[in-house]
Amino acid sequence: MAKTLAVSPLAPAAFPDLPVIGGVRFAAAAAGVRYAGRTDVMLAMLDPGSTVAGVFTRSATRSAPVLDCQDKIGHDSAEGAAIIVNSGNSNAFTGRNGIEATRAVIHAVAVATGLPEERVFSSSTGVIGEPLPHERITAKVDQLVGALDETGIAGAARAIMTTDTFPKGAMATVDLPGGQVKIAGIAKGSGMIAPDMATMLVYVFTDARIARADLQAMVSDINARSFNCITVDSDTSTSDTLLMGATGASGVTVTAADTAFTTALEAVFLDLAHQVVRDGEGATKFVTVEVTGAASDADARTHALSIANSPLVKTAIAGEDPNWGRVVMAVGKSGAAADRDLLTIRFGDVLVAEKGWVSPDYREEDGAALMRQPEITIHVDLGLGQGKATVWTCDLTHGYISINADYRS
Repeated sequence: MAKTLAVSPLAPAAFPDLPVIGGVRFAAAAAGVRYAGRTDVMLAMLDPGSTVAGVFTRSATRSAPVLDCQDKIGHDSAEGAAIIVNSGNSNAFTGRNGIEATRAVIHAVAVATGLPEERVFSSSTGVIGEPLPHERITAKVDQLVGALDETGIAGAARAIMTTDTFPKGAMATVDLPGGQVKIAGIAKGSGMIAPDMATMLVYVFTDARIARADLQAMVSDINARSFNCITVDSDTSTSDTLLMGATGASGVTVTAADTAFTTALEAVFLDLAHQVVRDGEGATKFVTVEVTGAASDADARTHALSIANSPLVKTAIAGEDPNWGRVVMAVGKSGAAADRDLLTIRFGDVLVAEKGWVSPDYREEDGAALMRQPEITIHVDLGLGQGKATVWTCDLTHGYISINADYRS
């Protein structure tokens, strides 16, 4: 049986009441992929006419399911679609066995649902380097198909958890000239979080009617400002996948130019991304890093990630130590343009340093009081240009070591 982790102190009060998305149904089951008695497989079934888009990790060691999804994602089809996900085993770094396991799972779902294999998308998350016991999953496929229910998304969110301490969900409704559309999404992620092109595992659904090319444009664009701007530990997963399905059940057509819809979708993406950070392994602080005044947006992002990924910065935050010198260090090492004598640093609304020196008005007790808060903002202005970026991270505590030191046991 898997160890039970204490729920993150930064967790939401409860899983949200997600709306039913017409045209998609969910089911979950306990297949014993790694742990007995734990719900660990979920199936989502989308009606014919649905479009699917996605983004994926750019890791050079990405898993067999990721590679399979990448091969399929760019094709149009009037068929329905299915997404099957297992937790407990990532099916990554498993050689030919990984390919064969992926094919076996996809084939079983295709047979049970009547879909072509090209419309079955799979994901796996968990331990790397161990063969996936795919027969445990395929043995549950008929049960999953028989249990499909439009209200089953909460169970699906729990089935995809690994070291997560709470299931993650977010939603939005949007009133458009053609009528109301709904968005609902679930995610998993807690450690090995530093997305590169994609996310952890994220599945978002809407009842809007959206052409695949428009859906892909939305997903790629919004992902860059949400999931690709979070980091827990600087480690990019082999399995990062974001899939989004648009069923069209509402009858309302949406394009990439519909700003009301894209704004709502971005809010859902950001909500889920922030929940992943709030569930960072061992996290006790939610940290926003804002960088302004950089030579370019790209430089700002480089500086922000350097700060957010610094073990010294993250442990200072865990210890509630306003050690601004570590922020200076992280800016200096990032490789992006910086001028020591133009640097300004704030912790929340506390001005800590300006013009390359500690502010004469700064009081250590003010910085320490700010660091005791559960949510902290670090703001750095480079004084060089108009570039800006925001990323989100968490602190680094002994809990992270405890969780990961015995992850496979």
